[in-house]
Amino acid sequence: MKYKLLAASVLATLSTSAISATYQLTELGDFEAAKHTYVTDVSENGHVIGQANGLFNLPIDISYIDFTDNIIKSAYDNEVKRFENIDKEITFTLDDIENNDAVYTNADAHTFMVGFLSSRSEDFEYQKISSLIATSYNNGLITEQSLFDESSLDYDGLTRSVSNFYTGVAQDGTSVGWGSAPFDKVSFTPDGETDEETWFTREFIERGILISAGGVEVPLLPEFNEHGGSSKATDIIATDTGYVVVGNVSVSIPTERQTTITDNCDGLDEPVMACIELINSRNTRGVFNKTAVKWTLDSTYNVTSTELLGLALTPEEDEDRTPFNSIALAVNSNGIAVGSSDTRDIDNDNRIYSMPTYFKDGEVVDFINQQDDWQAGKAFAINDNDIIAGYAAKPIEGSLRNKLFYHDINTNTTVFPEDYFISSSSYANDINNQGYIVGEGDVGDTASTRRSEAFIYKIGDDKITNLNSLLPCFDSDGETSFSYKMVEAKSINENNEVFGVATKTVEKLDSLGEVITDINGNIQYESVAVAVKLSPIANGEVENCKAPDTEFYERSSASFSWFGLLLLPLVGLRRVFRF
Repeated sequence: MKYKLLAASVLATLSTSAISATYQLTELGDFEAAKHTYVTDVSENGHVIGQANGLFNLPIDISYIDFTDNIIKSAYDNEVKRFENIDKEITFTLDDIENNDAVYTNADAHTFMVGFLSSRSEDFEYQKISSLIATSYNNGLITEQSLFDESSLDYDGLTRSVSNFYTGVAQDGTSVGWGSAPFDKVSFTPDGETDEETWFTREFIERGILISAGGVEVPLLPEFNEHGGSSKATDIIATDTGYVVVGNVSVSIPTERQTTITDNCDGLDEPVMACIELINSRNTRGVFNKTAVKWTLDSTYNVTSTELLGLALTPEEDEDRTPFNSIALAVNSNGIAVGSSDTRDIDNDNRIYSMPTYFKDGEVVDFINQQDDWQAGKAFAINDNDIIAGYAAKPIEGSLRNKLFYHDINTNTTVFPEDYFISSSSYANDINNQGYIVGEGDVGDTASTRRSEAFIYKIGDDKITNLNSLLPCFDSDGETSFSYKMVEAKSINENNEVFGVATKTVEKLDSLGEVITDINGNIQYESVAVAVKLSPIANGEVENCKAPDTEFYERSSASFSWFGLLLLPLVGLRRVFRF
């Protein structure tokens, strides 16, 4: 019986609600340019934004590459050995790539070059590429929002060197996100040498942006903009006079980081920004001290105020090595923002690098009780009743596990609902004003079989309900097992419609977007992520059926088996990639 106990709980406790019905699943659109699609946010008026990942036909610039260099020759030799290990004959040579356009016509050659460039992510003498783009969904159509990317000077189309995070959308369709500047190919002559070298640099590492429904773009600049500075925009609400946007901004550089920059980034042996990028990428917390921020804009998108929301601790004078950080990930109609902040360990006064936090009336409140051994976490959402949803982490059965929670600011109470099992990691991604929470959690008996499955939870219930138990058993033919597995629930509106990510099995495509066959000509298949909407079915009934075979799914905060998140700094975004 398909999740019998959970389904019975739904019918028993939610029988007067739309959630008591089963759900109809609808894909939000087909996007032929990429393998995977995701939802990140939905407005009550139906505006849907998200991401796509695993772009096909990523542009590869070979014009500057010396194919006699030992670095690329060694990489090719390893690729030949890899083919031999799987009893396949390699279909291209380096000469084919250099002189015969193989990178544009041979999928194996293209995949090799994508992988090679990925392996040189910290070498700024090689092209940078990214497979993550921002998308909007409208009546089955998925369109790209380029954010900061620009047309390339070296090949047709955008540079595809930009990592884009599309994070929040307001009632009127005005949206926010953040991304990086496109990389420029520049010539540089090291001090004491005469030969020019090719390097790839960009103006800034990350910057927030607002985009109106009509296409007006407003970069949200940090006041501290040394080396480009840093800003992220993570959520937006419309007000009577304009908009409120939250995120975080750079405010300074720690003393020790600045010393490293001063000692190493003199512009003699490499471009200054390439040196900054390397320091930033090699340190988990990057270069800048950052603090949560709230921008207020008027109805014509002018920033009228910028409020730094602060940290949940006061830095000491000798704490100048590792950057401090706080971030606001969501904001409600009351102007209360939630997110995370560095704070103090109550036992020894050491720094804890991320705890769930809310920002209200000039105060920064970390509200999770450390005495219960909670050591980390983030708040992802807040409804208009001032109830926060997110996750916190503590050691369970020998490993640090994340657990969903909700916290009522008005009563100062925190509840950790029962999730799939004791050592399951779970996340609450969104909460509506009726008290319904959606998210995902681990299922599976062992570490090797763990996978993510979406849930819905009503405040006051005993435990979460797996959303897959509320979906049909079979496809429309009545015989084939239902094609989709709900793995992440990202957003829920006041109609209790749920938006998220499902997996389905499709024909496997190579990096050029062509169908892959085995040596016998048989089509191969794979599981991909698709953006979906779940709509309650009035008077529906939970079906009794054998649980379908499980599919392996890697949560989007991990690395994809394909070349998905190449060179992408996994610093996340609200709801899609964990901050």
